[in-house]
Amino acid sequence: MTAVETGTIEGAGPEQLVRVPLGSRSYDILIGPGLIARAGGEITARLKGRRAAVITDANVGPLYLEALTDSLQTDGIESVSLTLPAGEKTKNFENLIAVVDLALTARLERNDMIIALGGGVIGDLAGFAAGIVKRGIRFVQIPTSLLAQVDSSVGGKTGINTRHGKNLVGVFHQPDLVLADADALGTLSEREFRAGYAEVAKYGLIDKPDFFAWLEKNRADVFAGGPARIEAIAASCRAKAAVVAADERENGARALLNLGHTFGHALEAAVQYDSARLVHGEGVAIGMVLAHEFSTRLNLASRDDADRVRKHLKEAGLPVSIGEIPGDLPPAEGLMEAIAQDKKVKSGKLTFILTRGVGQSFVADDVPSSEVLSFLREKYPQ
Repeated sequence: MTAVETGTIEGAGPEQLVRVPLGSRSYDILIGPGLIARAGGEITARLKGRRAAVITDANVGPLYLEALTDSLQTDGIESVSLTLPAGEKTKNFENLIAVVDLALTARLERNDMIIALGGGVIGDLAGFAAGIVKRGIRFVQIPTSLLAQVDSSVGGKTGINTRHGKNLVGVFHQPDLVLADADALGTLSEREFRAGYAEVAKYGLIDKPDFFAWLEKNRADVFAGGPARIEAIAASCRAKAAVVAADERENGARALLNLGHTFGHALEAAVQYDSARLVHGEGVAIGMVLAHEFSTRLNLASRDDADRVRKHLKEAGLPVSIGEIPGDLPPAEGLMEAIAQDKKVKSGKLTFILTRGVGQSFVADDVPSSEVLSFLREKYPQ
């Protein structure tokens, strides 16, 4: 497995650094143990601001907020904090207003920062606020879930959900620093870690078959922790850094990062973002299996590749079919309505990330809705 040149990496072993190359807006992703406790020093080494608003949630705050604010204080950064409820439903207008109000009440200036301490929900929400307060202030991501460390904390996509769908309101606002503390993953539930692993596997399935093969051999070690886990996170960040550098605002190649997400987002909407039934990474896992099986149906990929993807994700403990989602779901027509609302629809035409095999994904424009509906009826008979 080789490093992606456009997402450079420094160091080896217990700590690694990936550089996201975006000209004057380039930033570091630091990956390793103990980063929350020394976040203040890492921030002051890179940013001028000395005031911060820390946004976290009710699950993460009791574990790490004090250590973070102590570190900030030690290095001369004054901070205020806001702890929000945990869960996908937190990504709403009401909480966005609360974060913006905190930042304005604290009189943050444009060189000051909002710090997201938590998973993807907190990162998306806090990043959106950072992008609109005073037309954009500094933003630091401290992701505490595997999913956030390898995906949502990198690349600048922020947003909230509405009744119309997931992440339909937001802005592109790149972070100025990402601190991925590997120790924080030790407090995740098995379910949360597995959900994050779906996004790790995604990078291999997009265009890195060697990485996917490495994961097939090393999955148990990644789950166990240690060097294999840090290497998997770093490899994922390198992959995303390369794509973001090539297509920051998702006008072309970056759409490949949505492999599995068109189906996955529709399933999340179908359960009304109820994390007890389905979390994002689980939806992506099912979505990636569906994308490979749909590609097989269209005679684009072999059944063996689709089975290989299903087998690996199932062995990782992830759901791989719609029928594994507990509770009632809308009929196939209802799922199609959610797909039609997705951001990846252009000029009313369905856009999917399909594949010609493991590591051979591509953007397919104008996918016939009749084919998708027929496929969904087959996979989820009512």
